[in-house]
Amino acid sequence: MDWIPLKRQLKEFLKDHHKVVILGIGNDMRGDDGIGSVLAQELSKIFIKNANITVFDGKTVPENFTGAIRGENPSHIILLDAVEMNKRPGHIKVIAKEQIANYNISTHAMPLSFLIKYLESTCPAELIILGIQPKNMNLVNELSVEVQKSMEIILKLFKPLL
Repeated sequence: MDWIPLKRQLKEFLKDHHKVVILGIGNDMRGDDGIGSVLAQELSKIFIKNANITVFDGKTVPENFTGAIRGENPSHIILLDAVEMNKRPGHIKVIAKEQIANYNISTHAMPLSFLIKYLESTCPAELIILGIQPKNMNLVNELSVEVQKSMEIILKLFKPLL
């Protein structure tokens, strides 16, 4: 996959940002479903000293972080999650909040669309989902090689953008 369009989309989304909240979502006991959570853990290490970026690892209960997200008063919110897109494993896509109903995100207690609607009603921030196509969502405690490679790409993209 050509990562230049992805970088361009993220750069355009983050234009004029002043405070970014990143929320990782996923169950790290279900293989690639844990990618959002694992990414959040890695990004929090990278941005630990950056006051303009807050990273939350929402795991399987991202709705529990809505108050903390509102408290940050973000201009931009990025949700990181495994998303079934019928693409090759590891495929990364920027998904606008209006498009989320077109994708299968089924391992969470609350549908992501409800979380997004709640955040929109309580927090006037721009919001996107960065979706990663999973390969394996069985009960295994590791990411597939394809999704691990995508994680490395995302980490490399975020450093200069933020």
